[in-house]
Amino acid sequence: MKLGVFTVLFQDLMFEDMLDRVKAYGIDAIEIGTGGYPGDSHCPVDLLLSDEQSRKKYMSAIQQRGLTISALSCHGNPLHPNKQTAQGYHDSWRKTVMLASKLEVETVIGFSGCPGDSPLSKSPNWVTCAWPPDYLETLDWQWQEVAIPYWKEEEEFARSLGVKIALEMHPGFLVYNPETCLKLREQTGPNIGANLDPSHLFWQGIDAAEAVRILGQKEALFYFHAKDTSISKRNVAQNGVLDPKSYTDWLNRSWTFRSVGWGHDTPVWKEIISSLRMVGYDKVISIEHEDGLASTHEGLSKSVGFLKEIILTEDPTDAWWV
Repeated sequence: MKLGVFTVLFQDLMFEDMLDRVKAYGIDAIEIGTGGYPGDSHCPVDLLLSDEQSRKKYMSAIQQRGLTISALSCHGNPLHPNKQTAQGYHDSWRKTVMLASKLEVETVIGFSGCPGDSPLSKSPNWVTCAWPPDYLETLDWQWQEVAIPYWKEEEEFARSLGVKIALEMHPGFLVYNPETCLKLREQTGPNIGANLDPSHLFWQGIDAAEAVRILGQKEALFYFHAKDTSISKRNVAQNGVLDPKSYTDWLNRSWTFRSVGWGHDTPVWKEIISSLRMVGYDKVISIEHEDGLASTHEGLSKSVGFLKEIILTEDPTDAWWV
């Protein structure tokens, strides 16, 4: 396994300054935002698509520092009911897949998206319960009429270019847990899998190590984000885990994104890392820093230190004792 970082946290730095900063932390790989919600501050997508010399210079700057690109990330909502909004996300997505192919990057990360409740909708509608029956009718329409046709075409497109689609399981979108990820994969094709970010699973009550094993056994685990979530027992006891309060309302939220190790302790993360190895995932552990209680430097440096103590970087030994 190698240690990586999602570089969007350094979006205020110029590209090569960002690379130098990443290298100083002892990190091996970078995940780069190319559009959608993360933006594209470190990736001039149109220029890199059109100009081979620019691509060579871009990759040379990365390789000179001993770094690799682990993934390109274009998180958006291509299923948005506003057609213009959806088209914008779709165009960024397609360009990202094409660029990944040209840069020989294996994986592109995104969201599954969420439609509205009908062709006349203006806003996404995320269904979270089975009653009244209107909700199930809406959910069936979202999957059958919107999500499956769209992602079937995108699966074929990405596969034709040798690129894998790693959908981040995120509440608010149709794919938010292992079950929904595998459902979309079964209905579209094997080139769609998961980007597993434990922070989005923890607060739903999902065992992240078990999610690794479920997805890994189905050969559907394509990428891994290292981010933590702290759960407020006091607030959950009062209000449950569905919480639309501001992410900066630290004292009153039921859960909060944290740096790795600040939401769950070492044994939990060691089990996750061990489960990754059990299912054959030996790729990049990509840190995503979204901890509002820590500075960028302190949050990232503590995450790096924590993970360096527990990730397994060497090949396992032969089981000579059996």
